[in-house]
Amino acid sequence: MRLHHFTYILQSRPAKIRKSSIDKYLQRSRQDISEISVDFSRILWYNDLMKISTRFQRSIRSVEGNSILKPGSNNQKLGFKIKSRKWREKRLYSLTLTERETCPKSCHHWEDCYGDNMPFAHRFSIEGLEQKIESEIETLLEKHPQGIVIRLHVLGDFYSVDYVSFWQDMLFKHPELCIFGYSAREGKIANEIRLLNIRFSDRCVIRFSRSNEYNGKDMFAAEEGFEGKSFDCPEQTGKLPSCAACGLCWSVPKTVKFQTH
Repeated sequence: MRLHHFTYILQSRPAKIRKSSIDKYLQRSRQDISEISVDFSRILWYNDLMKISTRFQRSIRSVEGNSILKPGSNNQKLGFKIKSRKWREKRLYSLTLTERETCPKSCHHWEDCYGDNMPFAHRFSIEGLEQKIESEIETLLEKHPQGIVIRLHVLGDFYSVDYVSFWQDMLFKHPELCIFGYSAREGKIANEIRLLNIRFSDRCVIRFSRSNEYNGKDMFAAEEGFEGKSFDCPEQTGKLPSCAACGLCWSVPKTVKFQTH
């Protein structure tokens, strides 16, 4: 890679990205460097046109040797013990994938994903993911016989039809398992998510990330500028301390409205 090509990438870097040591070196060095070796996996975020993954490549973890379903007690926003009438006493866990890599490019937060502000989140690779999830669900249900709720996904999205089918299998197999979350998917994957919501309406609530009112079939999560029938997220407004204390997202069909991150 030629130096002037690398310099162009650095110049294209968003202003909020801190200067790297290489950048600083290039600015102060007067040496005539003809070539420079670059690890492209570490500079994907420098150019907006190259956004295909997380900015924080080193935060991506293999599922091997790691616990991937994290207790809500690790996240103040989520909480752990469900207090809402629906799913009461179950314990809340979450799963975090890699933003953009598992998301549709049509997502309205593709350019400004709130994952851009989460350098310390552990994102998990999808290699071997489903087998690992199944193993951990079985272990957690032994630990919590009253059941568990899994938040899908703190970052990332449903990445394939087969992955949605995997969650159908898990819900069939484990009557004490519940899932909730949000998806920007459209097309075939979205259709499979709809069927999942219908088949397991008492234990599966996946809202679509769109600024729409409830239409009698799909439930939605809207942006804060939405003016249709909706309610503001009580955790974000400070009315309730956590998702576990609230439960409205999995209890009522009305559109939830989130503040912009």
